[in-house]
Amino acid sequence: MRTLFERLIDYAGLFPPARLPMQRAAEEYEGIISGPYAWISGRFIVLASQITELSDALDNRRFSVGAIVDAGSDARDWLAKVQEKMRTLSAVRAESPFIEVEAIEVAVPAPTAARETFDPAIGQFAMASHNAMLRDLPAYVELPWTKRFDELLPSAMFALARSKLAAKIRCGGLDQSAFPSSAQIAAFLLTALENDVPFKATAGLHHPIRRVDASSGLLMHGFLNVLAASVFARQGADRAELEAILEERDAGAFRVTDVEFGWRHRRADVDAVAEMRKSGFISYGSCSFSEPIDDLITLGILVGSPTAV
Repeated sequence: MRTLFERLIDYAGLFPPARLPMQRAAEEYEGIISGPYAWISGRFIVLASQITELSDALDNRRFSVGAIVDAGSDARDWLAKVQEKMRTLSAVRAESPFIEVEAIEVAVPAPTAARETFDPAIGQFAMASHNAMLRDLPAYVELPWTKRFDELLPSAMFALARSKLAAKIRCGGLDQSAFPSSAQIAAFLLTALENDVPFKATAGLHHPIRRVDASSGLLMHGFLNVLAASVFARQGADRAELEAILEERDAGAFRVTDVEFGWRHRRADVDAVAEMRKSGFISYGSCSFSEPIDDLITLGILVGSPTAV
């Protein structure tokens, strides 16, 4: 369980649907990292443009931060904005005693012309990171969902591997159209594995098991489903089986013990899970920390009381 969930959930309380004010989000994260499930918590996710506001809210507290380079989606000025935000992060990293920038995230623009790919933007971001002296940090590049995503994915993953960058997959949003299919996620997992590209996820993974969310009515992917698919892809599961794992809605089909993680007939030992978490599915961003923790407690995977969060 420790191997499976350690530092899994990056706290993104500033982002939809929570959209907490900075001070409240900082206070909530402080409670998380001093609470009983601190070992599951990852970084505090913040936009690069909000990093000064975060610094003002910290009040001598030290935060581990994942900074999103908010450069927009317009290819015409995307690179200039990336360079500007990277300079800001470089300065914060060098000067702030309370903000430890541990990782960078960025979304590249969607190609507009028929022959365009994600590859040039990936290379440009790698160079901007190098110029800002941030290449030692993990950097997660989000490839926006487009009609040509399946076509462009293989070359994009190769470009990420060549530049020693990680990937980022968006698993949901505020309406059903923002949620990728299980087939798309399976293809992403297999292509990342084939190119040895680690990745993180964001959005839509509030619950461990795939289900319709009661509050929103949206059919959501489960983070336990994605963890299982990521583990068993490394054991030779093909795309059809990965889709079945991602579609699984029966919590009883999953098994977490001291010695193994399982889905139906599939089993993985601690070493296999550790290797996947180290070089595969690194973390995911969630605007709520208590919601996934409460669900794990309800399922009997974590021991404790939901009110403890």
